[in-house]
Amino acid sequence: MAGADQTPGTGHVDLYWIPLGAGAHVVKVSGRAFEAVVASVQRRPRCDLYHAALLVTTEEGRFAVEQAPVPDGHREGRGVVAEGPVGVRWAGRFRVFRYEVRCWREGAIPDLAAAIASPVRVVDGPEAAQRVLDVLPSVPTPVWGRDELRAGEMWNSNSIVAWTLARSGIDVDAIPLPPRGRAPGWHAGAIVAARRPGEPPAPER
Repeated sequence: MAGADQTPGTGHVDLYWIPLGAGAHVVKVSGRAFEAVVASVQRRPRCDLYHAALLVTTEEGRFAVEQAPVPDGHREGRGVVAEGPVGVRWAGRFRVFRYEVRCWREGAIPDLAAAIASPVRVVDGPEAAQRVLDVLPSVPTPVWGRDELRAGEMWNSNSIVAWTLARSGIDVDAIPLPPRGRAPGWHAGAIVAARRPGEPPAPER
């Protein structure tokens, strides 16, 4: 895996911006179509879309943190800490319509080599790095691709990474994206993370 080599007694967190659809042509094409529509509605130039993932290094090892589809029932082997439904809540009873949040010790992140302007060092220090791992299992798991938490945009993999970092005390607004890049769902994660525990979603307008 890419990133700085682990040094005993230290800790850090690196963020990777992976182009949406890297290694998956259908996802890439649908992502471009989605961005074309959104850019047209918002009257702005089209951007390149990115999916965020983390590599967290602590004294216990290196952990791959990301959201991904559920490939099978062997969740322990991938360090799965949470699962949620995709598309509609009732469909989550079927594996193909669920996503999982991984904290995979010495695990792999697909297409990491395709990351752009990465890694971005977002945490430096063992305590801060451990804090990222500690808050991750508490991440909200609303329906993927919808705005159930009324944060203003859909919940997805970027939301999960942004929520985790923000809950760990990191200023996610200061994290740079690649040039002409956009990470749909990122702001949703930051908005939800800023809410007080138990605070209900904002009312619909």
